[in-house]
Amino acid sequence: MSVEYKDYYKLLGVSKTASQDEISKAFKKLARKHHPDLHPDEPEAEKKFKEFNEAYEVLKDPEKRKLYDSLGPNWQDGQNFRRPPGAEGAQYHFGGAGGQQFDAGAFSDFFETVFGGGFSQGGGGGRTRFERGGTFGDFGGAGGFGGAGGYSRGPARGTDANATLELTLEEAYRGGAKSITLQEQAIGPDGSPRLGTKTLSVNIPAGVREGGKIRLSGQGNPGRSGGQAGDLYLKVKILPHALFKLEEGNVILDLPLTPWEAALGAKVRVPTLDGAVEMHIPAGSSSGRKLRLAGKGLGGRGQRGDQLVRLMVAVPPSVTDEERALWEQLAAASDFSPRSF
Repeated sequence: MSVEYKDYYKLLGVSKTASQDEISKAFKKLARKHHPDLHPDEPEAEKKFKEFNEAYEVLKDPEKRKLYDSLGPNWQDGQNFRRPPGAEGAQYHFGGAGGQQFDAGAFSDFFETVFGGGFSQGGGGGRTRFERGGTFGDFGGAGGFGGAGGYSRGPARGTDANATLELTLEEAYRGGAKSITLQEQAIGPDGSPRLGTKTLSVNIPAGVREGGKIRLSGQGNPGRSGGQAGDLYLKVKILPHALFKLEEGNVILDLPLTPWEAALGAKVRVPTLDGAVEMHIPAGSSSGRKLRLAGKGLGGRGQRGDQLVRLMVAVPPSVTDEERALWEQLAAASDFSPRSF
């Protein structure tokens, strides 16, 4: 039987001098693009996907790559084949525990002629059985799917997952336990993908900032063949607030003042995330001046930000005849001019 030579470098779109890192990146890019789960109506996607996996299985392994490079396109002309160490009896599977299964020829005749069979069989007919499961479209590890090396010889840890955790400013400031419900993709009893939900309890660190991450151990994507599940990383997003704004770890509050409070000074009640406090407004304060309440912002112990109170002088939208007369009396008596130009 004639066995066709496979140009693995061409399949992955890399040069023969490509580094292991370049090969890994090329494989992951192609695998993402042609993953069968992303193209259920394209029969060729599965074929291409298997070709990329086969090429990567050889080129990622220094011993297999060395043997492959020594054969070349004229590999049938009198070559004495030797399999790389560990090739005999190796068993490979792909996917997640409880995943969708399909029967497919795992590798080409060229691969099995040069590198040997011994792959785990299933489904009858002597064809290799693969498991395709976990969270679809999720690629983990240096080697592509579900861990380093692409194919796994046994239990493998699941990939980590990411989600957004929305918090009010008060929740971020105080911290504490919070119950959240997440949507996740899973495999139904009939083997088809479906969306499900799960509820988790999250311990929020007091003072957590925008963009901070909270790790939930073992709540990520499931492992393969009984392997440990990955972790879930929650990225904090703080919701807009009616009174406060954020500048990194500092909380900003615009505080309206009457003209006479700004001119004469005053003691006013100021809201904070920790409850209202009394603040002294120095006499002669102008709009835009900032006063600081230390330690009333976000952040962990020793790194907590402040609350900055920005003074905003407000004038009444309308005045009575008596008020107008008093304003006119003040204007006549005062020699203050805010404009020096």
